[in-house]
Amino acid sequence: MIIIFKKRAQMPATRKIFKDFIARKGLKSTQQRDIILDEFLCSGSHLSTEELYLRIRRKHPNIGYATVYRTLKLFAECGIAEERHFGDGQARYESTSGEEHHDHLICTGCGAILEFEDPGIEELQQKVAAAHGFRIERHRLEIYGLCRKCEGAEGRARSSDASA
Repeated sequence: MIIIFKKRAQMPATRKIFKDFIARKGLKSTQQRDIILDEFLCSGSHLSTEELYLRIRRKHPNIGYATVYRTLKLFAECGIAEERHFGDGQARYESTSGEEHHDHLICTGCGAILEFEDPGIEELQQKVAAAHGFRIERHRLEIYGLCRKCEGAEGRARSSDASA
C-alpha cells in the first residue's frame, strides 16, 4: 500500500529546537523569525525562498526577502528543515520535524511534489542492500514524471497535434 501525505509538523517541539539553536549561536530571537517559522511549518509543502516570502508578505509586508532567505538557512543549519533540489533550478525547504522517512514524486510538468511512503519499496531496498553486503545509512528516492493532471493535458495536446 502506498500512502501519500502532507506534512503535519510538531510545532511546539520545533519552536523549542529553533529557540535553543538561536540562543546557542548568540543570535536574537525575533518576532520576524517566529512569523517565518510559523508560516513555514504551517505550509506543509516544499517551499522555495520566493514562495515562502510571497506567502509571508501578504500579512507581514515589513519582512523582507533577505530575512526569509537567511532564516531558512538557519532552519537548515539547526536541523528543522532540509534544503532540497528537485530539478527546477531552485532550492526548496522541507520540514524535518517529527517526520518518518518518505519519498517524493515530482511532476516535471507543473512542479507538484507529492510525498509518499511505500513499505514494499523500503523492503526491496533492504533486500538489495543485504544481497550486496551493504548497510544502508540513509537514502533518498525521487521519481520524476507527469502527474495525472499534466499527463492528461499532454495526452490531449498529443492527440490534437496528431489530428492537425
